[in-house]
Parts: sequence; C-alpha cells; structure tokens
Amino acid sequence: MLSSSTLTQVTVWYLDMRHPSELCPRLLDNPAIQVIQAEVPSPELSRFLYTSVGGDWYWCDRLVWTYDEWLAYLDRPAVQTWVACNAGTPAGYVELEAQDDGSVKLAYFGLMRQFIGRGIGGHLLTRGIQQAWAMNATRVWVHTCTLDSPHALKNYQARGFKIYKTQTFSFDLSQPPPGPWENAYGANKQP
Repeated sequence: MLSSSTLTQVTVWYLDMRHPSELCPRLLDNPAIQVIQAEVPSPELSRFLYTSVGGDWYWCDRLVWTYDEWLAYLDRPAVQTWVACNAGTPAGYVELEAQDDGSVKLAYFGLMRQFIGRGIGGHLLTRGIQQAWAMNATRVWVHTCTLDSPHALKNYQARGFKIYKTQTFSFDLSQPPPGPWENAYGANKQP
C-alpha cells in the first residue's frame, strides 16, 4: 500500500558568530570525554557518524554518496572531522568546512542518541567552534531546523550563535526518518 504524502512545515534557522569573543564555552571536566580530530579521510568513519547521529533527524542527503564521493569530499584541506568519545566510544561529531568567503561552516554536528543529555553536546560544540576560529575564520555559521534534535537550536544559541535568517518550507514526512540503520528500532517503531 502506498503511503500518502504528508507535507509538514519545516523552519530552518541560520545562525552565525562574528568574533571568537562571542563564544560562551561549556566544557566538561571529565577525562573520559575526549574530542579528537579524525585526521585520515575515512569514508567509512564519516558515513558511520553521519548515519548514527543523523538517522533520527532526516539526515538523508549523503546516503546516496558513493565511496569515491565521500573520499573526494573529505580529502580536502577545507574539511575537518572532530569526534567526541566517551570512554573511548564515539559519542558524536562535528564536521567543519572552510568556505570560499573565509567563513567556516559547521556542516554537521550532533550526538548519538544514548549520549544526549550528558553535557557532551555543549562540550563538543565548544571545541568545534574553537577549532573553526583556529581555521582563521572570518565568521562561523551553522543552520538547523525543526527536523533536527529539539536541543540543537538551544545549544547553538547558548554557545553564542545568533539567528540571522529564518526560512520555512514544506517537507514530505510520509516516511519516518531512516534511523542509524535499516530497522534499527524494530518494525514500525519510531525513535
């Protein structure tokens, strides 16, 4: 049976930070939490992080990328991937991409569901923003939307980002988000 289209209004917020002094850091004093750069371009790692973090939030754009497309994207000096680990286990990541205009975009940021609510997100975001500024950014920016984690916008604003543009569009929600892998939550179960 074909499912009917369910158009939902989605709001997208574009946020930026114009100077490093605008950062409101939130760091954990916990040696079990480490943020390390994945210095070797690895499509396997990046796709794992993308699906593990974004599967619950309709991150679908890169699911069709081939290995070579992933590698071509990652194997550029403009892209950095930073992974948050909790006691050695990947908990989330931030992907930074330097732009032609001198800005640095937080292309992707988030945590795997079992690590949400532990303060790791604020810590990782702080480290990611610090690294973006270390890339000689003229500004740091990000966008999020109502399909992302409900914590995302609050975390960005708490770290000092300001909204500079808002857009609304329709999105087809006839299918649930893909999850971190097929049938991750069992048949017909939502995350």
